[in-house]
Amino acid sequence: MFLRNPSLLALLPLVVLAIFYAQKKNTRSAIKFTSGSLLKGLPDSFKLKLAKNLFFLRLASCILIIFALARPQSPLEDSKIQSEGIDIVLAIDCSTSMLAEDFKIGGLRQNRLEVVREVVKDFIRGRANDRLGLIAFAGGAYTVCPLTLDKGWLLENLERVKTGLIEDGTAIGLGLVCALNSLKNTKVKTKIVILLTDGRNNAGGISPLTAADAAKALKIKVYTIGAGTKGSAPYPVKDFFGNTAYQLMDVDIDEDVLKEIAAKTEGKYFRATDTESLRQIYKEIDRLEKTVIEDKGYQEYKELFPAFLIPGLILLCAEIILSNTFLRKIP
Repeated sequence: MFLRNPSLLALLPLVVLAIFYAQKKNTRSAIKFTSGSLLKGLPDSFKLKLAKNLFFLRLASCILIIFALARPQSPLEDSKIQSEGIDIVLAIDCSTSMLAEDFKIGGLRQNRLEVVREVVKDFIRGRANDRLGLIAFAGGAYTVCPLTLDKGWLLENLERVKTGLIEDGTAIGLGLVCALNSLKNTKVKTKIVILLTDGRNNAGGISPLTAADAAKALKIKVYTIGAGTKGSAPYPVKDFFGNTAYQLMDVDIDEDVLKEIAAKTEGKYFRATDTESLRQIYKEIDRLEKTVIEDKGYQEYKELFPAFLIPGLILLCAEIILSNTFLRKIP
């Protein structure tokens, strides 16, 4: 048991002092006698003893009522919220090739990473009941955000995904293994990785197909996305004077490996050649089968104040009735 408003207990000393002060003042006789010697030695009757101690009823009632106002409560078992959800890790390529500007937002040309970030934001907001995590990889891989239900925190961490934070390269196998490590100990039935890249595995020391075998063993489904237009894409470079110029860069996505990763894990491979196709890919993944997860919800409490309030009111009523009838003091 605990009290919701424990500060109200500070009233107890004040109430006790006030009742004792009122009782002491009330014991003074309205009619004074010259001597009480004739009454000495006479035993007190039951009625007299009750009348002298009647104020204890008021004292007890006030204490009980104050405890009731403090709202004693007893916690019940944690309630559970049943929700449909899966564990999803987003593995995003942040190598410098993602700076190629072959995608558009609002008619303006943007680099791939900026467009991916915007599309992924919409995907995250639409998965209210899922736990999502975020992995970034280039020449190495690191966990940007572990699995979480806090979408606001995840979106904040998504802004940290930029090129140049780790050594350059495309470590697809290492990025996938890092994603698998985030999922391997979770208890939900359905676990998936959505891996997006625009190149070929050329770093990391782990073969993408070896990582795919590990995913298959862990029963983790991998959806792969190849991001980039067909042929060549404009890539920003600095000229001798520090100005930005563009040169065409061949788009070289290892689609065969990405398809095999998806096939090994019962996932699916997608090719995003522009912003709209990328949005449609994430929308299709959004229609994945959902499994039930159980998440601790709010705490339920049993209110105990009636156990204090009702006896307090009964004692108060008894004191008022007795003091005005059977134990009435005259004068």
